[in-house]
Amino acid sequence: MKKHIVTIIFTVVLLIGSTNESFAASSTYKVKKGDTLYSIAEMHKITVKELKAWNGMKSNTIHPNQKLKVVKTDTNVEKQSKTKKVAKTPSRSDDDDVVKEITVSASAYTANCNGCSGITSTGINLKRNPDAKVIAVDPSIIPLGTKVYVEGYGYAIAGDTGGSIKGNKIDVFFPSKSEAYKWGRKQVKIKILK
Repeated sequence: MKKHIVTIIFTVVLLIGSTNESFAASSTYKVKKGDTLYSIAEMHKITVKELKAWNGMKSNTIHPNQKLKVVKTDTNVEKQSKTKKVAKTPSRSDDDDVVKEITVSASAYTANCNGCSGITSTGINLKRNPDAKVIAVDPSIIPLGTKVYVEGYGYAIAGDTGGSIKGNKIDVFFPSKSEAYKWGRKQVKIKILK
């Protein structure tokens, strides 16, 4: 117990004595080759959702040498609240740059099944991020990392693939089996966004 108290006091003294510049450096992370949002979030003990919100990211695509905020700041809270408002506004599609619109056969899937790891092919941990809007696609039709708007589902990221997802077929992610069953299989329009 004494060690914990000493550690806490030492940490507070260091934080108070450090400059804003050193804090800024420790609150960012420079992306390395092979990193995923999931691995970066795990490393900093945060969620992918927080990482994306703090950095104003709509896509799961990251690039080497990109700097990401990995510590919550007041500015991030403001951005996060704005992002949440935008995501809940269905009329947002008026502002989107639609590259292409196609009709697809859409089924649903969940990370909560026997043998499912819950990790998508792009590294998104769906069990830790159950509110993520992710679709499985055929990458030859819709490239991984593409932002989309799926009729009846909303804004999502093409973040996964599937053995039976070929051609104009997609799978939409739901956190529970009951929601996935409720979706069933249907023909929907999907907008490929810029």
